[in-house]
Amino acid sequence: MPFTLIHRLMARLHGGAASVVPPLPRPDQPLCLIGDIHGRSDLLDLMLQRIAQQPGGEDAHIIALGDLIDRGPDSAGVISRLMDEQATRPAHVTVLMGNHERLMLDFLADPVRNPRWLHFGAADTMRSYGIEPATDRPALAAEVLRNAMPQSHRDWLTNLPLYWEGDGLVAVHADADPSRPLSRQSEDVLLWGRDDFGRRRQNPPCWIAHGHVIQEQPYALSGRIALDTGAWKTGTLSAAWLDADGLRFIQVGAPA
Repeated sequence: MPFTLIHRLMARLHGGAASVVPPLPRPDQPLCLIGDIHGRSDLLDLMLQRIAQQPGGEDAHIIALGDLIDRGPDSAGVISRLMDEQATRPAHVTVLMGNHERLMLDFLADPVRNPRWLHFGAADTMRSYGIEPATDRPALAAEVLRNAMPQSHRDWLTNLPLYWEGDGLVAVHADADPSRPLSRQSEDVLLWGRDDFGRRRQNPPCWIAHGHVIQEQPYALSGRIALDTGAWKTGTLSAAWLDADGLRFIQVGAPA
């Protein structure tokens, strides 16, 4: 789906009429940004297959926008697959941290003070590691998960970056404050977004690609590329493909 006149009209409805939005990036090396996966290893496998089939797919830089875990059935499988992809092609695969990864890591570090994760799909992640969740007993749940989860998974998640920056584009999980440089962004904004989500200042300096907020369809307007289509419940995983020809969206769904 190209960036067309309908998107410009939508931008006006979203308050973007007075803004001067920079052109969409047209990178020489293809760039593919994948929205929230949430434990759907089946859809991730399909997406990686589709990426490999694209012209230039073998050279594409893949960026996963966080929220790899929770809610879907195979968080452990998603982590393993992305770890393997990154180990095989380290210069071509970037994985960002999402708020769900942050919640889980905080829980594992101090479950009594950080029990919030238990209400955000934690049970599905625990089951993917072969354990039954004791969500009413945080300390016990954390201990059991620490024993079940490979330390390599935890170390890898701990070191995920909060953003990626390229020419004319910033990739984050949730949002970024356009009035601040990336080095001074609040982690809460990058992982959870802002109260005025969807409204950007006039003349945004670059495009921002993100997930976090579920959309019926991926879109690109007003300097924003939104890619979370609720894969865990809709069965549709979305990505944005950017190359020298412009932007198009790729979507995959599990067979009925």
